[in-house]
Amino acid sequence: MNMMLLAPIGSVLALCFAGYLAYSVTRKSEGTDQMKKIADAIRQGANAYLKRQYSGVAIFFIVMMVILAALAIAGFLTPFVPFAFLTGGFFSGLSGFLGMKIATAANARTANAARESLNSGLRVAFNSGAVMGLVVVGLGLLDLSIWYFFLDWFYRDLDPAQRIQNITSAMLTFGMGASSMALFARVGGGIFTKAADVGADLVGKVEAGIPEDDPRNPAVIADNVGDNVGDVAGMGADLYESYVGSIVSTCALAVAAGLGVNGVTIPMVMAAIGVIASIIGTFFVRSGEKAEQKTLLRALRTGVYISSVLIFVAAYFLVRNILPNNMGVFWAIVSGLVAGNLIGFVTEYFTSDTYNPTRKLAKTSLTGPATIIIGGLSLGMLSTAIPVIIVGAAVAASFFLAGGASNFNLGLYGVGISAVGMLSTLGITLATDAYGPVADNAGGIAEMSHLPPEVRQRTDALDSLGNTTAATGKGFAIGSAALTALALIAAYTDEVKLINPNFVFNLDLVNPPVLIGLFVGGMLPFLFASLTMEAVGRAAQQIVVEVRRQFKEIVGLMEGNAQPDYASCVDICTRAAQKEMLTPALVAIIAPILVGLLLGVNGVAGMLAGATVSGFILAIMMANSGGSWDNAKKYIEAGNFGGKGSDPHKAAVVGDTVGDPFKDTSGPSINILIKLLSMVSIVFASFIMSNTLMK
Repeated sequence: MNMMLLAPIGSVLALCFAGYLAYSVTRKSEGTDQMKKIADAIRQGANAYLKRQYSGVAIFFIVMMVILAALAIAGFLTPFVPFAFLTGGFFSGLSGFLGMKIATAANARTANAARESLNSGLRVAFNSGAVMGLVVVGLGLLDLSIWYFFLDWFYRDLDPAQRIQNITSAMLTFGMGASSMALFARVGGGIFTKAADVGADLVGKVEAGIPEDDPRNPAVIADNVGDNVGDVAGMGADLYESYVGSIVSTCALAVAAGLGVNGVTIPMVMAAIGVIASIIGTFFVRSGEKAEQKTLLRALRTGVYISSVLIFVAAYFLVRNILPNNMGVFWAIVSGLVAGNLIGFVTEYFTSDTYNPTRKLAKTSLTGPATIIIGGLSLGMLSTAIPVIIVGAAVAASFFLAGGASNFNLGLYGVGISAVGMLSTLGITLATDAYGPVADNAGGIAEMSHLPPEVRQRTDALDSLGNTTAATGKGFAIGSAALTALALIAAYTDEVKLINPNFVFNLDLVNPPVLIGLFVGGMLPFLFASLTMEAVGRAAQQIVVEVRRQFKEIVGLMEGNAQPDYASCVDICTRAAQKEMLTPALVAIIAPILVGLLLGVNGVAGMLAGATVSGFILAIMMANSGGSWDNAKKYIEAGNFGGKGSDPHKAAVVGDTVGDPFKDTSGPSINILIKLLSMVSIVFASFIMSNTLMK
């Protein structure tokens, strides 16, 4: 049997099981008429936003298709690149769209299931998250399989070595489409969700003193819509891009490592194994009725750990069968698998209120907003140390275990395959992440529908868990982005050598183009973070003004005798997100081309290295600071340090408001930035080499 066939089989299996889970979720009742009405308003807002976003992004893709087609006609690219770019973007956007559809169908059903028991609510929310996870890996494998088998047929007359080289070179380029779509989805969705969240919290909770998700707050529906378009659709597109990026970059590195078809087969089949392991892991996610964080976290962790063990066992037999003389590749896979789980645990430690760091942060609220903001920034900076060590250890281990000491290119292949190993559990890891926004929405619907207190208690427990799993998911996404970006940098250097076999890199640190590139690359994540945070701030100001206006002008609103205008806040967020997401995206696309034209390919290599290092650290810091601020607020709301409405609570809300764009807009978008820079560099390498000023 051709083992490569396992990739499309795994794709079909993932999509079929996702369909089954979606069917099981939608069979559940949405609850009362009021719950259905609120859920429908959230669905309409999310659909309207995505429709407008995809319409705008379509224009960008048409323009880029024309540019890529012109480069292909000029001989700088193969004719497949424009179409690969389009399919990469299409499947990335589709994975986010389908994930959002199930999330908006599951929110009221989760709240209604929580009326029965905590475990029932957990199962509905988790199953909807599993749909997201399996759709991402299913569509990713489908896209990869279609291109692999088509190109294998197209180049059938070439000798095997040349054929596999042409296949991997062409496949590498469709990651640019996936990265571009992911960036728009992450940045646009992040601006939408955090503008609504910040506006709702500052005016509703701090100024007016009303509870979170209070139906009197005009921004509450926009906030719930934002959870779906940012944390579900955006995260889905983001991790789709990481997933396919790690696989195609490893496939490309297999050629330089001299592993040929066998080296390409392993990452493709590893992805299929991950599908099966993730599906099995979903059956082990169960909880009792204790609403404690440790109990709920253990329930989700059990599924992830079981999937990891299954992948560990299957990977051993896979490598022994395909590369029996290089079992070091297996240990490289294990290094990535272990690193992914460790980064998830470290992120959990720094962001969950189960552990001391977040509890200590909550205590700083006793002396006001300034100290909790200082404490959150300090915690985020401290939290970068261990993930950097973990990633460094994973890179070193995978490089040398795969045989890097004797064959440098084989070591680079080991780094790539470790990224595939880390992302092999994506089906279930993303399920634990996408579960969070559904639980958050369920809590809002429970509040707005005036369900019994025990229901809100259960949804609050699920929501608090969701904050932790979302933070853990971001840590996992950022860690995998770092490994994937390293593999892509290696693939970039290989691509340059394929274009011009006589070219010799000079990556000496004292080489001016490399040094300048390092500085430019180190600066880009900060520029990008500034642009996205400023965009959230501007949009949030509009929401604050609108919510204040409605509180002041709508007679009877604060008494609960009048209905707020939810649609106006949704429209403000939608328009702001569409306008503000363009500049950060253009920076990511233009920067590597401009650097290449001015500094040459050595300068681009320096830029990619600088952006990867500073971007990884900055993203970890921002995501963990934001996650800890959020859970510190939740810890106080649970009755600690005065509880809801107290001065410490108000200080914690300010901290959480600062952390919102940190953890849900800028932080997670940076990991897409560092991969998109590499993808653009690879696609435009031939054009840059022919037109650079630095020959």
